[in-house]
Amino acid sequence: MKSILFGSAILAFTASVAFADSHSVVRMGTEGAYPPYNFINDAGEVDGFERELGDELCSRAELTCEWVTNDWDSIIPNLVSGNYDTIIAGMSITEERDEVIDFTQNYTQPDPSGYLVLEGTDIDLTTGVIAAQANTVQAAFVASSGATLVEFATPDETIAAVRNGEADAVLADDAYLRPIADENPDLALLDQQELIGGGVGMGVRESDTELKEKFDAAIQSMKDDGSLNALIAKWEIGPGF
Repeated sequence: MKSILFGSAILAFTASVAFADSHSVVRMGTEGAYPPYNFINDAGEVDGFERELGDELCSRAELTCEWVTNDWDSIIPNLVSGNYDTIIAGMSITEERDEVIDFTQNYTQPDPSGYLVLEGTDIDLTTGVIAAQANTVQAAFVASSGATLVEFATPDETIAAVRNGEADAVLADDAYLRPIADENPDLALLDQQELIGGGVGMGVRESDTELKEKFDAAIQSMKDDGSLNALIAKWEIGPGF
């Protein structure tokens, strides 16, 4: 672990120098596959709550945003190696992640995680087979719950796993699952929910303290003037501040 973190620190230092030389251009890394937080629209552009939020944060911090998409399973390593400067991708703040990268203050409250099942399914969540996207707080929760965890690279694959019988349920953010349940009569949300993690924040390299401070101040200003709560309500993300 020490050697891995030491190597990451060297990469982070190099990337930080690159950021300092970029003259206020910030590459915003997101997944583009987790609506309503982030997705690719019909024009092929990053869209959603975090696109609108990120553009406003960059404006307030007097930074120029460039949006980059990256697969979820390598989103932290590619931040550390300098392929972009932030992660803004529905990432919950956890102690494990905070050992590798740094986080701004949270820009959402902990969003309830829900269970999506086939309509009419009777399931014991303590012994069933639960699908979750790999490297998420939901996957970690299932792994520690006693249920059988099956992990998939993308959220779409977790839904398919329920439909084809590979899993009894999907555990994911309620804001992601609820529209799917509403639009598909063969799927339903269970009443039980889980509160996991410390809310969602922006990830930055541990060496980029100045960048973190700029985004922290911008997030706080949006909390103070109510504009963050307005965005949360617009995109139906969860409870406001």
